[in-house]
Amino acid sequence: MDPDPIFVRDGRLSTSAGVTAGIDLALALVEEDLGRDVALTVARHLVVFLRRPGNQAQFSAQLSAQTARREPLRDLQQWISEHPGGDLSVDALAARARLSPRHFARAFHAETGVPPGRYVDRIRLEHARRLLEETSGGVEEIARASGYGTPETMRRAFLKALGTAPAEYRRRFHVPST
Repeated sequence: MDPDPIFVRDGRLSTSAGVTAGIDLALALVEEDLGRDVALTVARHLVVFLRRPGNQAQFSAQLSAQTARREPLRDLQQWISEHPGGDLSVDALAARARLSPRHFARAFHAETGVPPGRYVDRIRLEHARRLLEETSGGVEEIARASGYGTPETMRRAFLKALGTAPAEYRRRFHVPST
């Protein structure tokens, strides 16, 4: 059992993580049998993205972390998601929450289930993914807006988390505006 991929294919057996992931699996099978253009046409009729790759992790940074119970930390989670390009260092976040850096890091981890740095990494990745999917902005601009600083830093984050580079991710998932 592998809890991360949205679908797994092993020889003649295929399985998905759920109904929506089953659509991704079905589109992968259509693409394999009939080609990318047919799969894209089917996806458009279903009003879904072409398909997510099977090895893509199932995550939303905000959904994968618990919402903090205490208001300063809960408000801070919202602020982080609204300012992914800002200074999101532990010191800066602790100051914003009016806690010492050490106490902040412990409290954040205890309430959300993840350390602040990992939470920030997930928010930044999710923000960059959304921009690559929904805008035609340049990779450098998206890297900066998402808090990565450089395209290379964003590329390393994408490769580590998604197994694909930002340019390839955009090629697969960009939805041109109509």
